[in-house]
Amino acid sequence: MTSTHIDVSVIDFDALGAWMDAEGLPGGPITGTAPVPGGTQNVMVRFERGGRPYILRRPPLHARRKSNEVLRREARVLAALRDTPVAAPRLVAAQTELEPVFYLMEPVDGFNPSTGLPEPHASDPAIRHRMGLEAAAALAELGRVDPGVLPGFGRPEGFLERQVPRWLKELDSYGELDGYPGPDIPGLPETADWLTRNLPRTFTPGIMHGDYHFANLMFACDGPRVAAIVDWEMCTIGDPLVDLGWLLATWPSNNGHVPGLPQPREIISYYAALSERDLSAVGWYAVMACFKLGIVLEGSHARAFAGKAPKDIGDLLHATTLGLFERAREFMAGALD
Repeated sequence: MTSTHIDVSVIDFDALGAWMDAEGLPGGPITGTAPVPGGTQNVMVRFERGGRPYILRRPPLHARRKSNEVLRREARVLAALRDTPVAAPRLVAAQTELEPVFYLMEPVDGFNPSTGLPEPHASDPAIRHRMGLEAAAALAELGRVDPGVLPGFGRPEGFLERQVPRWLKELDSYGELDGYPGPDIPGLPETADWLTRNLPRTFTPGIMHGDYHFANLMFACDGPRVAAIVDWEMCTIGDPLVDLGWLLATWPSNNGHVPGLPQPREIISYYAALSERDLSAVGWYAVMACFKLGIVLEGSHARAFAGKAPKDIGDLLHATTLGLFERAREFMAGALD
């Protein structure tokens, strides 16, 4: 995504039009170009051609080292989900052989609740409550997709066993940043030990979004339905219940944007009614999400010590990390039982 200050004139629309012609898409002049606001990782531009609207997604001009690979993965995921009931943006066409990688998708008719609620959502508590259930339903739908549609995508064998060592190693790597005194996170070793001792024995591999929370959901403008799950760059083949844990770990922050959401137990029950997955260890997945997300956010705290991130942001995210580990303690004590 990109901010509104992006100059769309840096995109070669003549070359884009020629590529679209080769793809057999409707011809004519490209009109109505406008940046799509949102984030900083990638550029998104809306335009129309041949009476059809599109969203172009491509790396920024000064791409990060893995920008093209990330978009290549996203395009592959969206292509695999295109003919499924999953609420994902509908891929139109993708250019993945050359760089920069880019793809076209259909615009999503919806809104992100983190930017505010429109009507009727803002004044209807029943719609807001239902939004939480629809978030669980959309996730269950993703969990039903046969992971065989993405062969060789991820390493599901030993996926859960790798998680604690993987994220402890990530945390250790922050020690390479100048000035970082090390993690001051109460409960860190106890949480890692609990996760190791209570590791689920088996799981059924499936497609994981990898960052499933309300900020990555767009809801229909006329009701509570999830119009699209967005930002698929963390997608892999693993255990889809980690996504459910992620939703539960981030749940308290959602009420600030959408007052009156269901309680976590109701979310779990609703997901369970739509899924054949074993939820007997759902608390483990919620703790795992708190553990992983807390360590990820601590990275910004560490970079702030090294002068590579603003101190106020680092302090805020460290406080969020401490809150996540406190939430993990509640989950370990049976808050979801």
